[in-house]
Amino acid sequence: MITASYCLAMARYNRWQNTGLRAAMRALPLEALTEDRGAFFGSIFGTANHLLWGDTMWMSRFDGWPKPEVGIAGSTAFTADRALWDGARDEADAKIITWAQNLDENRLSGDLSWYSGAAGKNVSRPMAFCVIHFFNHQTHHRGQIHAMLTQAGWAPCDTDLFLMPEDA
Repeated sequence: MITASYCLAMARYNRWQNTGLRAAMRALPLEALTEDRGAFFGSIFGTANHLLWGDTMWMSRFDGWPKPEVGIAGSTAFTADRALWDGARDEADAKIITWAQNLDENRLSGDLSWYSGAAGKNVSRPMAFCVIHFFNHQTHHRGQIHAMLTQAGWAPCDTDLFLMPEDA
C-alpha cells in the first residue's frame, strides 16, 4: 500500500508546510487567529490546535507518545497560546521526522488496534491505512487553515508537493 520512503516524504512535507504555518501564526494579530471563521474547528488557532492534537493522538498509537489528556471536543484548546503551540508544533514535526526515518516495511504491514473515542469502540485497521489517514488528516486541516489565512489577508506559502525543497 505505502512504503517507509513515502512516509518520510510526507513527514518532510508536513514539517515544510507547518514551517510556513508557524510563520503566519507568529505574524498575524491574535484577533485574526482566534476569530471564528465558520470552519469546523472555528478559528485558525482552533484548527491548528486540533491538527496538533490529532498528530499527537496518532503518534501516541504509532510511536508511544503520551496520549492527549483531552478528546476531540477539547482539541481546539490543546495549547493555551500561540507561543506554546509554536514550540509544540516544531517539536512534534521533528519527532514525526525521526519516527518516519526509523520506520520499516514490517511495521507498515501489520495491524494497529486501539480504542477510538470518536467511534466509541475498539478498532483494528492495517497500519499502512492508519498512516495514510494520519497524513491525509494533516493535509485536510492545513487546507482549511490555508483558506482561513487567505481570508485573514495572509499569503500562504506554496503547497505543491513537487515544490518541496530538498532540505525540508
